[in-house]
Amino acid sequence: MNRTDTSPAVARLRRTRRLMTLLFASTTAACLVVLAAVAIRIDSASRRSGLDHEVGSRAAGLSRAVWFDAGVLHLEPLREDELAQGAQVLAVLQAAPGKTPTVRNVVPGRSSLPDADRLDEVWHRVLDEQGTVQVSASATKGGRLRWAAAPVWDDDRIGAAVLVGTELARSEHDHDLLVRWLALGCTALVCCAAAVGHLLSGRAMRPALRGLGRQEQFLAEAAHELRTPLATLRLVVERNGSSDEALRLVDRLSRLVTGLLARARLESGAQRMELVPLRLDQLVETTVEELPDHDSVTVTTEPVVVRGDPDLLAQAVRNLVENAQRHGGPAGSPVEVGVTPGLVTVRDHGDGVPLADRERVFARGVTGTGPGTGAGLAIVRWVAGLHHGTARLTDAPGGGLLAELRLPTDAPPASSSSSHEGPGTVGA
Repeated sequence: MNRTDTSPAVARLRRTRRLMTLLFASTTAACLVVLAAVAIRIDSASRRSGLDHEVGSRAAGLSRAVWFDAGVLHLEPLREDELAQGAQVLAVLQAAPGKTPTVRNVVPGRSSLPDADRLDEVWHRVLDEQGTVQVSASATKGGRLRWAAAPVWDDDRIGAAVLVGTELARSEHDHDLLVRWLALGCTALVCCAAAVGHLLSGRAMRPALRGLGRQEQFLAEAAHELRTPLATLRLVVERNGSSDEALRLVDRLSRLVTGLLARARLESGAQRMELVPLRLDQLVETTVEELPDHDSVTVTTEPVVVRGDPDLLAQAVRNLVENAQRHGGPAGSPVEVGVTPGLVTVRDHGDGVPLADRERVFARGVTGTGPGTGAGLAIVRWVAGLHHGTARLTDAPGGGLLAELRLPTDAPPASSSSSHEGPGTVGA
């Protein structure tokens, strides 16, 4: 299996692809929901407007077909009028001034009308508005209807009202059918949008996946091609009895290559950083002991447990100490290293770094613009950031520069504190 198939970078790309698919589908769904809501609202208003126009026109037309003659209401035209024959429910309300209306000429029957209280309410609305009114009310036998009541004038007063009703069931059934089709169609469109988004995001990420594969292959080949000649070079140097300086340079070059490859793999996402509980004091002591020029380094430690990557932390400590040795004064100048809970300090006795440059020296690309600077400090801050810590430079008491590497700590071990002082002395 290709190593990039399970790398963190590939996992992030796959999560990004799923997120893009979800975002594409969610955006499409939101737009469709808004459009469907607007369509449903427009359809509902259109159907209600159509029903109101139908019953209102029918009621107004029939109110003009009947008339009063000397206080007598003539309803004969309703028997032959096409508007009356096409009405689902038809009735005439008639009342003397101040009286409760009576119902006349009910088609198809009294149970098709609302109850008496509702009819009385409709009648009073006609009197108040003196025009056609429209209401929704249930019939006595059940079923919801839309009603229109148009006044019939007896000289200067309203003596009757023609009441026309039509059922809402058919219109509501058609509206519900539209809603179901819209819901089904929107669901299908969202699924299609999700599939298309997943396909497009996959095609868009293929170059990135291929690039990750090539990068991982390059890093693996670089690790092999660089480490093998370095190991061979060390064997040759040792066999020929070369100077300790040559051995130190080979070891430093080997550590530099290993650190750069590890950094490249971590930053590209081809490798995860594994955080494990470790004794920071022991790691610092061992790291200093492995340095070629550790005779001038004094180490003072307390038992400290942190969660971190031992290789990266060792590289950060090594960079701090080597930076202090190179830029902290003449060769052989003393360097003090201290470990306390959550803190590693490295002090030199050089001229220090100007206050204005103390942040800049941690930036990438700074390779030695003055005393106390070096490219290794950028790696120190990078390692600190990976461990949710910080790195900074301050003035040391009595002169010199104090470099601090702060790290979150786990619970300290139960053993007592230990202090190791003296040139070249490190703890076990």
